[in-house]
Amino acid sequence: MLGDISLALIISRRELRDQMRDWRILFPILFLALVFPFIMNFAAEQILNLLRSYGVGILAERIVPFLLMIVGFFPISVSLVVALESSVGEKERSTIEPLLNSPLKDGQLYLGKLISSASLPMLGGYLGMLVYLAACHARGIALPELELTAQIFALTGVQAVMMVAAAVVVSTQATTVRSANLLASFIIIPVALLVQGESMVMFWGNHSTLWWVVLGVAVLTLLLARMGLAHFRREELLSREVDSFNLISLGRVFVRQFKGNATSAWDWYLHEVPVTLRGLGLPALLVTLLACASVVIGADLVRSLDAPALERTLVSESQRVALLNETYPLFDYHLVLAIWWQNTRAMLLAMLLGGFSFGILGTMPIIMTLVLAGYVSALVVNSGIPLEAYVIGFILPHGVIEIPTAILATAVVLRAGAAMAAPSTGRTVSEQFMVSLADFARIMLGLIIPLLFIAAALEAWLTPRIALMMLGG
Repeated sequence: MLGDISLALIISRRELRDQMRDWRILFPILFLALVFPFIMNFAAEQILNLLRSYGVGILAERIVPFLLMIVGFFPISVSLVVALESSVGEKERSTIEPLLNSPLKDGQLYLGKLISSASLPMLGGYLGMLVYLAACHARGIALPELELTAQIFALTGVQAVMMVAAAVVVSTQATTVRSANLLASFIIIPVALLVQGESMVMFWGNHSTLWWVVLGVAVLTLLLARMGLAHFRREELLSREVDSFNLISLGRVFVRQFKGNATSAWDWYLHEVPVTLRGLGLPALLVTLLACASVVIGADLVRSLDAPALERTLVSESQRVALLNETYPLFDYHLVLAIWWQNTRAMLLAMLLGGFSFGILGTMPIIMTLVLAGYVSALVVNSGIPLEAYVIGFILPHGVIEIPTAILATAVVLRAGAAMAAPSTGRTVSEQFMVSLADFARIMLGLIIPLLFIAAALEAWLTPRIALMMLGG
């Protein structure tokens, strides 16, 4: 292990020497590390004076750490350029062949390029952050808390490595710097959105949550590194000469995976859908455990937040029935379609979120839904309604179908994310994505959409009436 790292460091030193001689890389990093912090420092001073003049002291205190994060982010964004130039640039100039023909292992080459591509931008980011903090101290601006400062430094580091790991994946799929730069937009946009989310957490003031963000980004980085290592094979890097994005070819991959060996729709439903289902055992178990934990967390929030009990409105039985028939009329398909589309949209959102996070963020819809369910259940119990009455009346009639369906859909997203992190040999990233998308479409069309429609009908027509019976109506 230590031998592999030492050989990887040899590659890193070579790459770093080349970077230090390239003014196109060095100048932006130095500018962002030594000049940009003073610009942010001046901006911080002006914003603080403005906010204090309006008496917004709390917001003013959180501007300084926010700008600190921005100062660190801009230099590490250069890591994308460095990583792409290190891999695709050498491939385009035909200077990578001697390195790939060396006796070094693929993993050593990958690790060496990963370290070298992240080192200089990360050092630039940290230097800029130190300059910014020193300038704030010199101007008498209060510095952020030590824990918050450590969190921002940690986020800067893991985000730099994450961007480099993602850039290596991009570099394995491109043969020119131009095409790689276009594909790099799929990296910078999600990272920019991530920084916005971190800013919201920071302004919210719940700094302990930022440690979970650091952990989440670190896990995502490891998955990206695993994916990059899987694609960093010298024989494929040297043989890939045609740089193309063939939608027709990718469409064929999708159709072939979606259809399988089926000869008819009935054959597809009986044989191909179960093939995908058989691989969902472990992901479904993980999602089930996560679902149970979400309910417990939601219920515990009532105690930790000291939420008030729900007020029970006393109305006559006739009024209850009239309100029920008015709100949930029997066999009204408009309400069924509205509920069905809302739930279907949540499953599609899970796939979208999981698509750029290896399935991790794809669990958020079911987590948020069940946390809310646990929270409401605890409130109901506090109001004096028996828990079993609430569960049987309000959740079970449709939840017996809806909850397992949501677990199944989320399990497909997790499995797709795992497949992207450890792709099959001989498949490109785009091909693996189309295979994962086809598996999701199989389950979605074959099971999720029909089951969600049944659950929506039960929720609109049956659940309110059982709930009324359980409440004594």
